[in-house]
Amino acid sequence: MTSVRPLRPPPHQDPPALHHRAMDNLAFIRDTMEAAGSFTAVSGWGMVAIGLLAIIVAVIAGREPAQLAALNVWLASSFMPPVIMLWAMVRKARAARMPLLSGPGRKFVLSFSPPMLVGALLTLVLYRAGFLEAIPGVWLLLYGTAVVAGGAFSVKIVPVMGLCFMAAGAVALFAPLSWQMWILGAAFGGLHIGFGLPIARRHGG
Repeated sequence: MTSVRPLRPPPHQDPPALHHRAMDNLAFIRDTMEAAGSFTAVSGWGMVAIGLLAIIVAVIAGREPAQLAALNVWLASSFMPPVIMLWAMVRKARAARMPLLSGPGRKFVLSFSPPMLVGALLTLVLYRAGFLEAIPGVWLLLYGTAVVAGGAFSVKIVPVMGLCFMAAGAVALFAPLSWQMWILGAAFGGLHIGFGLPIARRHGG
């Protein structure tokens, strides 16, 4: 019995070139390392600057005789820390020649942002309802939550700082009214400086 031969031979498939496979492997390794790495663009010097600003704001707010006026001082200055930190992080990332929003950086932002948005909405609700005494504690608790959540993708000291902010927030919620502004100043000032200095020294700025 004779075998059947095709009229045309099947197309010859060349194996992928060696350098193509090597490039694919390198890209896979790079993406894996990027996703598994820590977000190190959190700026220690940016934290120190925010801490110094918080101390100045606390002194100014402490001179106000009424709780509402003191709280308004904090609210008026609340746009400055994000601007300072964003500028410091961009500067640090450029100096290290690393992308700011890829891999761990994107996870940091996505984890940090929701508690901050909730804090902004709760501030509006509490302010309109007249529950001013609850606002400092809520700020510290939700900021600490944001730092813990985002810090899970950063260096180990960052989530520890977040836990300290949460502890300060819990204290502020049950502290006398006259203490709350000073707790706010001590936490935002002292913790940012206290944790910012070792981050700047050990993690490149």
